Amino acid sequence: MSKYRHNLPQLGDRLFMTEGGLETTLIFQNGIDLPYFASFDLLKDHAGTTVLEDYYKRFAAMAVERGIGAVLEAPTWRANPDWASKLGYSADMLAEANRKAISLLLRVRATYEAPGSPIVVSGNLGPRGDGYRADARMTMEDARAYHLPQIDTFAGTDADMVAAFTMNYIDEAIGIVRAAQTCGMPVAISFTLETDGRLPSGDTLREAIERTDAQTDGYAVYYMINCAHPTHFETVLQDGGGWRQRLRGLRANASRRSHAELDEAIDLDDGDPQELGMQYRSLRSVLPGLVVVGGCCGTDHRHVDAVCRSMAA
Repeated sequence: MSKYRHNLPQLGDRLFMTEGGLETTLIFQNGIDLPYFASFDLLKDHAGTTVLEDYYKRFAAMAVERGIGAVLEAPTWRANPDWASKLGYSADMLAEANRKAISLLLRVRATYEAPGSPIVVSGNLGPRGDGYRADARMTMEDARAYHLPQIDTFAGTDADMVAAFTMNYIDEAIGIVRAAQTCGMPVAISFTLETDGRLPSGDTLREAIERTDAQTDGYAVYYMINCAHPTHFETVLQDGGGWRQRLRGLRANASRRSHAELDEAIDLDDGDPQELGMQYRSLRSVLPGLVVVGGCCGTDHRHVDAVCRSMAA
């Protein structure tokens, strides 16, 4: 039975950390060939599973050492039918990979969780298409139907929640929330932003949050921003309105590069961890509910450590 599904501890005021950029770490630091950024494919053998488990153990240990909570996201961002089919996965194989991913995180939690450091296990979803482009869009109902099998698989495990990352247009986010409603799973939605602070679809972050809430009766437990540098969106957060209170998580990029530049990059721009930490801290004035913090592309344990130290100061 899920430990926190009906009482997510990160909905309070205490700080929770999450991981850094899993895929960029695996590719650029571990030297692993990762077709389509599909980290879940490593679960197919013992060696790959060990690499992933060691990755999550490092962050779980950091959380316990700091006496803060952790939200661990399964390595399943690409574990949906369109991407998995490129790697030869059948529907049954894909469902099993999603279950294996949750089992991995449950093992990490069993080893590291402490009374002062609750560890939440989250089933991670990514966009059906390219996270950086919103050129192939689904209707809300099509998105619900497409993502429902993965969420239903997570609902059948001891995952505490699901979270959709790098959402680049509103209808897909709405469909995912509706699918989570169908399965009775708590869900967080994380939008990605361009250098102008807008979604790749051109919508504002405010529009994305308010419309998703309006179309789903506010079912999402909270919203996040990921795969963008703080300098890309800090100005749009100056706008007033209750929508900002719905933002409780941030997983920023280390790099100031645009999505187009990151897509073409052959090197890892890991930025300045200390500077990134201070940028997170400065956002607390406009995001008082910001409690779930980690990193995205180019970040690793150094960045997450710097962010947590700055947020706790």
